[in-house]
Formats: sequence, structure tokens, C-alpha cells
Amino acid sequence: MSHTGLGFAGVALQAMLQREARGTELPEFPDGKAHFRPRAKSVIWLFMRGGVSHMESFDPKPLLNKYAGQSIADTPYKHVLDPERRKKVRVVVVNDANGQQRNKVYPLQIGFRKGGQSGIEVSDWFPHLRDSVDDLAIVRSMWTTDDNHGAQVQFHSGKHMLDGRHPTIGAWVNYGLGSLNDNLPQFINIGPRFFDLKDGHYLGPAYDAVNLKIDPKNPLAFARPEIPMSEMEQAARFSLAGKLNRLSALRYPDDPTLAARIKSYELAFHMQKDVPDVVNFDRESEATKKMYGLDHEVTRPFGQQLLAARRFTERGVRFIQIMHGDGAAGAWDSHSKLRENHSKLAAQVDKPIAGLIADLKQRGLFEETIVVFATEFGRTPGSQGADGRDHHPYGFSVWMAGGGIKGGVVHGSTDELGFHAVEHPHYVTDIHATLLRQLGMDSHRLEYPGRKRLEVDFGEVIREIV
Repeated sequence: MSHTGLGFAGVALQAMLQREARGTELPEFPDGKAHFRPRAKSVIWLFMRGGVSHMESFDPKPLLNKYAGQSIADTPYKHVLDPERRKKVRVVVVNDANGQQRNKVYPLQIGFRKGGQSGIEVSDWFPHLRDSVDDLAIVRSMWTTDDNHGAQVQFHSGKHMLDGRHPTIGAWVNYGLGSLNDNLPQFINIGPRFFDLKDGHYLGPAYDAVNLKIDPKNPLAFARPEIPMSEMEQAARFSLAGKLNRLSALRYPDDPTLAARIKSYELAFHMQKDVPDVVNFDRESEATKKMYGLDHEVTRPFGQQLLAARRFTERGVRFIQIMHGDGAAGAWDSHSKLRENHSKLAAQVDKPIAGLIADLKQRGLFEETIVVFATEFGRTPGSQGADGRDHHPYGFSVWMAGGGIKGGVVHGSTDELGFHAVEHPHYVTDIHATLLRQLGMDSHRLEYPGRKRLEVDFGEVIREIV
């Protein structure tokens, strides 16, 4: 059996177990029905691993240039509003191993210009997204509590790593909504993950993401037979496996796991055919490929991932999660050489993301697809070393677009130096609640029996941007 490719059926089995579970041990919801009329069907979740500097991307702070080299404690902005405590606190001065202050103001490493009719300023490292800024709702007042890269777990689950493992936003969407197709998984991850490699946790493995790579010849582990065989041979082997399983079902008629496994083989067969087709771009026009940057070496890898995301969305995949930035911490982690690092990485993602938005719009998919651009935290307004910025969870930026999200708006703000979220601060689960609302779900009603969740875990809808 190991030579037939049926090991892949274990992936399909997750989906089948999920469907078998509906209406039995699960509570009144999920049942594949939305709480109210949804505005969107799918999410394309773009996560920049390592911590994008909000001040050099979507939250310009020109006063950093004015006070460059000074201690933050010596500026007029030495007191800031702590969003967690909702009161003014003094900026803590931190010294490095040599006794030098790490809170000396570090100037902006790139310029900003206004874009679109909205006139929202966006960094020169993101010129294509600046041209698309009228489609974006930029939230400049995000905050979190983890000051290390476990914040990637916190952004996805709403819980600190030390609080134990909890389901991610993709798992909750997968858990709460029914399938839009019978041939593909509902939750896909593309790109590196070094934290929280599972998603379902107490919801169960049926709600984990299926990991894919954009390789038409081998996009998914175990998706191809180990030895060459024709489609007819493969279908015959699946048929045989089905007959053997049904003989077992006669002996164990009340075993839902076995029943789900039987169905999983058929799903696995469809997925073996459909997944490679989705990541095969031969039928895409040259103009479309160019829109995503497939004609340039720098933008091609991420562009291929986003083009695949659009194709998965067309076929009814609910949640496509794309992680950018390799390495344990994530490539955006710029403790030094921030200018070199961010300029290179922004060049990889800027054109493909703008191309994705344009492509969704021209195909009539934009109004039913939410695109999210997120990162685990921002970077400090003070310098680290000679040319870097440290981790900064007190204020950073995220943007959303499509699926009933307002375009060309900025919501919330950080203080004049970008240190703290001061106007309309939003904890990371507010992004989750907003996504769920647009998909037709009330985050406060989306629970799992026997698990108590805190109010902050549910989040609050950011109503100003929907």
C-alpha cells in the first residue's frame, strides 16, 4: 500500500473526520452555516515573519529624523500611553552590554509619499502597494504582549506561547464554516513555520493546515505514487482499497472513524489530481504572470505563491495562509542592517501583493476575498547597534483589504515617534474578530465545549474599517 500514494489519504482523512464530527459532539455551531449573512467567503493571510518596521512601511514618523541620535528620554515624547494599562508611562531607557543607551532615536531609513486619491503615505519600499492604497484599510495601532518571536504564535492564536497551545485563526475559520468544495482542503499553509506548527490543537488535527509548496511536480508530500503508474492503475488501486475498507465496515458498522477513512480515499484521489493542477500556471496568460512578478527572479517565488492563492480561492479554499521570511525568527528580523534587509524583502513582496489585489478585482473575487498583511510586531523607534531596530510589541501596523473592508482608510495611530499605540489601540484578536465577522461568524459564539476563553481571546470587531 505504501507504493500506491495512499499515505496522502491521511491528509484527506482529517477533512473527512471534520465533516463526520459536525452535528455530533460539536456544539450548536459550527454546522457549516454562518451566524449572519457573510460579506466574504475566503481569506488570503499574508504574514511577514520576523517583525516588519511599521515606521518604514505604513506608519511614517518624520520626527525620528528630527531627534535622531538623541535618547528618547530626552525628547518631548519621553512619556507615552501604554495601551495595556491605558495610562501614560515613562519610556524605559535600556542600556546594552557596553552601557550605551539602546533607546537613541534612529532616523527613518526610507522616504514616504502619498498614494491614491486617499493620499495615505506609504514607504518608498512599497511603491506598488502605495498605488493600491485606496483598496487598503491600514490599522496603525496594533499591540501585543510577547516581545520575542513567539509573538507569531500570539498573533495567530491570541495567546502567549507560555499559555499553552490554542487554535489559530485559520483553524477557527476551518472549524466554523462548511466546505466550499469536495476536492481540496479548506485550510492551506504555504511557506516556513517554526512556531506553532499545528493549528487545531484542542479542536483536533482535522483543523490543522495542509502544508503545500508551489511545485507542480510535487506540491504536497505523499501526493504522488512512489512508483510510476497510470491514472487507470491508480484508480483501480483506490477502488480496491475502498472495497477492502467496506468489508471492514461490515464488521464495524458503528465506527465513524472508519467511515470517514473510507470517504477519505475518494477525496484523496481528487486532491492528487486537483492540487497539482492548481499550482500549474501554464494556462495563465503572460499578462497575469507579469502582474504577479513571475517575469523577475526577485518577485517570482512569492508571486507564484500568491497566484496559487488566487487559484485556490477560485476553487473554494476558505483560508490560504502564506508565510514570508525564512529562518527560525523570520527574515524580517532586522537587529542590524535594517535598510539592506527591509529593502530586499519588500522588493520580494510588494509587486506580487499589489498584483494579487488587482487580479482579484478584475476577476470579481475582491469583494468576497479578504487579504490580510500582518507581522508579529513592529520595530523600535530607537536604534539597536549601529543600523538596526529591536522587537517592538507596543505599537505596529497591519492592513486588510477586500471582502467588505473599507478601502483608502487609516484607523488608529501610534505616538509621534511610533513607540506606543495611542489612538484606538487594538490587540491582535481584534483582527481575528473582524475577519470572522466578514465571514459571517460572531467570534463570541465560536467556542469549543469544555474550554473557557477570556474576553480578550474573542477580540472585538474593528467596526470603523468595515
